[in-house]
Amino acid sequence: MHDDAGFGEEVRSGLLDLLVWRRDVRLFKRDPLPDGLFERLVGLACLAPSVGLSQPWRFVLVESPLRRQAVRTSFETCNAEALTCQSGERSGLYARLKLAGFDDAPCQFAVFADPTTEQGHGLGRMTMPATIDYSAVMAVHTLWLAARAEGVGLGWVSILDPATVVQALDVPQGWTFIGYFCMGYPQERTDTPLLEREGWERRRAAASVILSR
Repeated sequence: MHDDAGFGEEVRSGLLDLLVWRRDVRLFKRDPLPDGLFERLVGLACLAPSVGLSQPWRFVLVESPLRRQAVRTSFETCNAEALTCQSGERSGLYARLKLAGFDDAPCQFAVFADPTTEQGHGLGRMTMPATIDYSAVMAVHTLWLAARAEGVGLGWVSILDPATVVQALDVPQGWTFIGYFCMGYPQERTDTPLLEREGWERRRAAASVILSR
């Protein structure tokens, strides 16, 4: 229950837990997700804010083994190239990181933004067309939190060639690739990012607010 002052301490505490436990998951159980869960999460994602109420996000569920393999091949190629950009100890650490959940995650999907959508009648994006992409990212984050509330984790696979993914999934050429995701139940429960635990990077304190004078 909420009033004009806000949603109350219980809701605020629950939101904080969701934000803290919303980790980028790489290690998944192979247990299938309940029927209809993906569709329900997408429905919640569609409550995200969007520029001009354009709702430009496009969720593409990837179940075909051939399409999944095409995306995986792109990842392997791009990942090998990324490894050559690392040096010294950082190179060895990168090689040990598990950067995708292709093998175990029971659900895989891609998210695109449709810049040609007529919904919203162009409001708010004429001077900043990138807000279409930003809106799709907002939908991803909303889905991520909703999934976390169900005990489900997501892994964002960003080491991909966008053109290859568009071709592999046979989506309209005008769509902008936002991200490819693996989704399933995590093998472990932790509130610490994997990259921090593996020594790749650490979360820093919140940046200071810069006042314009």
